Amino acid sequence: MTDSTLEAQSPKLETDLKEIAADVVRRAMAGGATAAEAVVREGDEFSALVRLGQIETLKESGSKAIGVRVFFGQSAASTYSSDFSREGIECMVKSALELAKVTSEDPYGGIPEPSQLGSLPGDLDLYYEDVYSLPGAERIDYARRAEKAALDFDPRIKNSEGGSFDAATGHKVLANSHGFVGEYRRSYCSVAAVPIAQSEDGGMQRDYWFSVARSLSRLEPAEQVGKIAAQRTVRRLGARKAKTAQVPIVFDPMVANSILDHIFEGVNGDSVYRGASFLAGKLGQKIAGDNVTVIDDGTMPGGFGTSPFDGEGVPTRRTVVIENGVLKSYLLNTYTAKKLGLQTTANASRGLAGTPGIGPGNYFLQPGTKTPQQIIAGIGEGLYVTEFLGHGVNLVTGDYSRGASGLWISGGELTFPVEEITVAGNLKQMFFNISELGNDLEFRGAMACPTIRIDGLTVGGE
Repeated sequence: MTDSTLEAQSPKLETDLKEIAADVVRRAMAGGATAAEAVVREGDEFSALVRLGQIETLKESGSKAIGVRVFFGQSAASTYSSDFSREGIECMVKSALELAKVTSEDPYGGIPEPSQLGSLPGDLDLYYEDVYSLPGAERIDYARRAEKAALDFDPRIKNSEGGSFDAATGHKVLANSHGFVGEYRRSYCSVAAVPIAQSEDGGMQRDYWFSVARSLSRLEPAEQVGKIAAQRTVRRLGARKAKTAQVPIVFDPMVANSILDHIFEGVNGDSVYRGASFLAGKLGQKIAGDNVTVIDDGTMPGGFGTSPFDGEGVPTRRTVVIENGVLKSYLLNTYTAKKLGLQTTANASRGLAGTPGIGPGNYFLQPGTKTPQQIIAGIGEGLYVTEFLGHGVNLVTGDYSRGASGLWISGGELTFPVEEITVAGNLKQMFFNISELGNDLEFRGAMACPTIRIDGLTVGGE
């Protein structure tokens, strides 16, 4: 199929999905609902996993589904279906209407006010047809090349959990009874490798690396991904326990993301109004050091967390969550905003059915000016964490204790790998003890964090 054929077909497809969504809302209102919204989603996915050069799994699928949420006053219910026939849609709407009549009322329920609705204008750089431009054999070859580069890197790499290549496109339409109809398309592709290395004494280690992009042209070369995965794996060989000590800890960007995730959980309107967050009641207060600024921005062109509107049809925006250590905003949808007497921050996220939750836009910790090497060079004895295991974090009290592995820092250099250790502290102090921030902020998803150094934590080992 040529590009021009696709272009000729796609406007019709778009009108169909928008028309279906608007029709579902009309049916719900005709059935007596006081408010309604419909979501229509369709997409294609491709996934290839190659292990030791042989195809292990190959998956290609297309899906299409629709969901509706209806309100009778302050009672709501939702249903969803993948049956797009007239009867299927009628049945889905009817079920939702019947369910809504018997559910309990919630004074904070409802869809956003008409004045809150809208969609960001222009092209947000979210969709590229080239993610599906490769023939099947070349997609599989992408996975094979990544794995081969890892296996060829070092003779100690004896095995592999595989190389993979994934591609997906999606199209989403949202319509509601205030007359809002919005839509957008997204695409992404990724390549990854997970090699396994073995030392002379038989000890085994694994690690990984990946690249993800909206467009095939922006993906890192498969060979580079395999090589980095191999380097990360080999440096873990011969890992040992470290002595128990209180030392500076440097978090590699991939694990630093988890610290950022704890802040996200802490500012999530759901946990705030339930009193299940260590940041509840802290708006306007200092909760971190002066160097900590956290931003949530759903408007960044090409971002993995970018969309023209959120899960309720409110235009996405840039929200400063923490500014120079001061908590400026929680992240809210319309429900949690009403609960807390605040305004939505356009962070509603939702599937086809159920009430909207809260999700990040492009959520990141603003980087500093030092390279990771400069941060490590300033540490006499310390730990560079490359992996966390388990989830020992209490978001109510802030108590923090997680299994970890990484590399020991001595004399400003990475010296030997360590494993079977724990890192312990309390989130309330940890955010004040972020003493240095790297300049290596890079988005590999909707959340991103640079290298960070945190002081005052305890490493539990021998």
